[in-house]
Amino acid sequence: MQKETTEKKYQDLRASTMGSLPPSLDLPLPPSGKPPHLQLLSETTLLNLFKSQQNHLNYFFQNLDFSQALSFTQTLLNSRGTIFFSGVGKSGFVASKISQTLVSLDIRSSFLSPLDALHGDIGALSSADVLVLFSKSGSTEELLRLLPCARAKGVYLISVTSFSNNALANACDMNVHLPLERELCPFDLAPVTSNAIQMVFGDTVAIALMGARNLTKEQYAANHPAGRIGKSLIFKVKDVMKKKDELPICKEGDLIMEQLVELSSKGCGCLVVIDDEYHLLGTFTDGDLRRTLIKASGEAIFKLRVGDMCNREPRTIGPDAMAVEAMQKMESPPSPVQFLPVIDHQNVLIGIVTLHGLVSAGL
Repeated sequence: MQKETTEKKYQDLRASTMGSLPPSLDLPLPPSGKPPHLQLLSETTLLNLFKSQQNHLNYFFQNLDFSQALSFTQTLLNSRGTIFFSGVGKSGFVASKISQTLVSLDIRSSFLSPLDALHGDIGALSSADVLVLFSKSGSTEELLRLLPCARAKGVYLISVTSFSNNALANACDMNVHLPLERELCPFDLAPVTSNAIQMVFGDTVAIALMGARNLTKEQYAANHPAGRIGKSLIFKVKDVMKKKDELPICKEGDLIMEQLVELSSKGCGCLVVIDDEYHLLGTFTDGDLRRTLIKASGEAIFKLRVGDMCNREPRTIGPDAMAVEAMQKMESPPSPVQFLPVIDHQNVLIGIVTLHGLVSAGL
């Protein structure tokens, strides 16, 4: 039955495209019931590939010369100028990514395209810079053509390769050998394992530089202002809180029934109870209103005042606290809350921060 359904779908597709496909693609469905050239991918096959890649990566870790890695890292750490990275093809993508990682860690770095370098961009190089060249074979023609021009600028040259005794390594001031057992590719050609090794090596060195330079969370966050990481380390409560006319305020002597509009109109799910000098006295929430309706009966509800039912000991926070701290405080035991009154050192209400506001800010 399944075979008949598959064959029907294939024949319908074939019929709908007749006239648009060249004769070479107008093929009958093979006896297996599958489109031509496709094999069934088994879980075992995929698992074996992952295990093989793991073994190839283990070979790299077990055979890496850590003295070379240390010299390389120390050279980058001591650089007085910009650390340039270059490569061709997929090695170029890796080099560009590692450069971007360093920039995000507050380290001067840039990617230098070998082709563009020979058409003017080499002017960015100076004698204070380091140029790191990624190449699996060490025989990449574009990089070899770049070398004499870069050396003429006085830049310090480092090659990162996986083949031994290659032209690129012999022409540079330093070489780092990245041991490669073989590519995961069945033909040992597609650079999947070698690129993975390059990425692991480069990113690990980047984190080593981060530690050696004593980069703080604040410095890291300053380079990621639009992301959640940066927002959690930069945004303070005063940056995301509601203030002035946005605050749902009332007095403790106000009747509850007269404050229902204020309770619902400001989108906070609460009333903040204050005195004439704006000192915080308590909060009255949607939950408090429900409890009031359950307890009160008849006309008594119309006589209840906010001060009779409000929470006199609400959680609060200061304006200079980190916004992420406010979120943690809202979620802390014994039960989560949806808002925090923001007060100064004299218990004066200056704002209110809501969980919705924090989420909207990207925290």
